[in-house]
This record gives sequence, structure tokens and C-alpha cells, in this order.
Amino acid sequence: MIELLASANPVEHVMDKPVISWVTLHMTSLLAAAIIAMVMLLWAAKSISTGTESLGIPRYLTRGRLPQLIEVITLYLLENAIRPILREDADRYTPFLLSLFFFILSCNLFGLVPFGDLQHTAGLLMGSEDKWALFGGTATANLAVTGGLALFSFIAIQYQGFRSLGIKGWLGHLTGGAPLYLLPIMLPVELLGLVIKPVALSIRLFANMLAGHTLMAVLASFGMMAWLGTENYFMAGSIELVSIIAAIPISFLELFVAFLQAFIFMFLTSVFIGQMTHFHDEAHDDDHESPVTTMEKASTNLATA
Repeated sequence: MIELLASANPVEHVMDKPVISWVTLHMTSLLAAAIIAMVMLLWAAKSISTGTESLGIPRYLTRGRLPQLIEVITLYLLENAIRPILREDADRYTPFLLSLFFFILSCNLFGLVPFGDLQHTAGLLMGSEDKWALFGGTATANLAVTGGLALFSFIAIQYQGFRSLGIKGWLGHLTGGAPLYLLPIMLPVELLGLVIKPVALSIRLFANMLAGHTLMAVLASFGMMAWLGTENYFMAGSIELVSIIAAIPISFLELFVAFLQAFIFMFLTSVFIGQMTHFHDEAHDDDHESPVTTMEKASTNLATA
């Protein structure tokens, strides 16, 4: 049983595994996270909605701590991240961007709970010699998953480009206003940029989630490695105790990263959509930065996150 629980490679605790036939853990985890997110958001929407007149003034108050948290997060994202960038197009893309944020957040948080390892342990205690699990793991630590999410962002970005600029304006965006003799250089660079932006989104999310959960798996495996090397209960127990204490602040850091990476993915998607938008009222006060300047600074600050 010890050999089944221990793993020479901590990444095995993070990688995808088959459940039955072509169905894998990350597929079932994606479905579970989507259902959880949908149920929570529908519950929050019902709790946020205005109640009946018989309730009086309290009918305007959001009912429940979780719906209140979701409401605060939604309002912050809308008023501080989406609307300042997309302006008159904010209402058009708000459902997509918020769905993207909460879905990624649900997948990230779902992966923080060791559902797979708990099912493995339960199977071993029931006498099963094989590792099994029906769901579990961090789906956003899978490059195929993050690549699929980035594909939706790419489609939204290019749709906004064609809708706002038209075909001629979209082609002009690729040239950047450069003279004709620079087009052989500008066009390949800009075309690569169209692909690199969503690819960077997918790799950033994948790498951060994979690295964090791999670190947690490494810390959790120290005690088992000590036992396999020494077969000394005191030595293995002492090392495992230190590992658990060290894992506590790392767990809080992973919780922060789960929210941060969901925000970054959503925010940069809105920035890229905004960069393909033609604003009709470009006049602004001298004391305020233009939307393009704001987006460029925000993109630069978050690029290293």
C-alpha cells in the first residue's frame, strides 16, 4: 500500500489520468467545475435579485455570504477591469469575460482539494490494489484545457476586430500604419502577434497551476521518501510534520494564485479585445491617460505575473 501511495515523480499527482476508455480525470473535473460554477452563480443571481415588496427595504440587500462575495467580485471586475477598457462595448463582452473568470476560478479552486488522492486512499483502504479515481486534479494544469480557453479568447478578439474595424480596418491594424516597404516585415510580425497573445495566455495559466501543485506534491512526498529511505517512524514523522507546516503558507499562496491567474486571463483577454476596438470619442482631458495608454501599461504590468 505504501508503494502505491508513494510516487517517485511528484508530477504524477498533477498529470491527467484515464478514468474509463477516452474519459480522463481532467475531463470529469472540467464538468464538475462547470456544474459547481453554474449552480453557485445561479444561486448568487437569485440572492442578489430584488425581493418582493413585502420584505421592505431588506429586499434590496443580497442574501447570503457567498452571493455577497460573488457580487463584490463581479462589481469590481466590471467597474475596474472591463468597463474602463471596453467602454461602450463592455455590456457586449461582460457575460463572456465573467464566465471565463468564474469558470477558470472554479477549476483552479477545485484542483486545490485533493479529490483524486482521497479516492486513491479510500480504494486502498477497501482492499483495491489499483489506483482509481472518478474525478479530481487541476484541469487548468493541462495545456490542452488552457489552450481551448485561449482559443475562445482568440475568437472573441478577432470577432471584435472585424466587427469594430471592418475587413479593411482589420488589415490596416496588421500593418500598423507602416509604409509599404516595411510590410514584408510588419505583416509576419503582426500575424505572429495574433497567435502569440492567446498562446501566452494559455501557457501562463498552465505553467502557474502546474508549478504550484507540483510544489505541493513535492512537500507532501518528503515524509514518504524519508520512510522509504530509512524505515524509521520517528525520522519520517518528523520530516512529514515539517513538510505539513511548510505546506500551510504555500496553500494560502496557491489560493491567491488561483484568483490571480483567473483575473489575469480575463483581464488580458479584455485588453486584447480593447486593442481591436475603434473608439468613436477619442477626445479626453489632458489630466487623464487615454484608454490605449492604460491598456498598454496594464498589459505590461501583468505580463510578468
